[in-house]
Amino acid sequence: MSDNDVRQFGIHIYDQWTAMWNGELGLAEKIMAPEFVLRYAQAGTEAFDDARTPQQLADLIAAWHQERRGLRFAAEGPAVVDLALVDGAPTGLVARPYLASVTGEDARTVARSGTDTLRITNGLISEVWSVSSGSAGRTFYR
Repeated sequence: MSDNDVRQFGIHIYDQWTAMWNGELGLAEKIMAPEFVLRYAQAGTEAFDDARTPQQLADLIAAWHQERRGLRFAAEGPAVVDLALVDGAPTGLVARPYLASVTGEDARTVARSGTDTLRITNGLISEVWSVSSGSAGRTFYR
């Protein structure tokens, strides 16, 4: 695997992470380590503190979507990929800004930016740090 292949792997796993958050819940078993740690700084995300398995995460994401009408995530801005091959598998960090949008109670779209940093171990997501601009909504890019 060349350096470019490793970089493309990092971008691809981030894209799969985003797709999982957009409802492709089967990806949890494919991209998440069998046991992992989530670190979410946003208020109201405490339920994610105890998720440790792909199925627990998939169940939480499904519930998250049921409570938030029109929830969508999209990569926003360039990825920072700091991966190397360790025993033949990508290991390191991938970080990228994201844009989350949801339909508010007044039927208007509320958008907010955040950044997810994924720790990749043996080619799977083993830890995530996530921060966002908060419930009022604020975006990085216009």
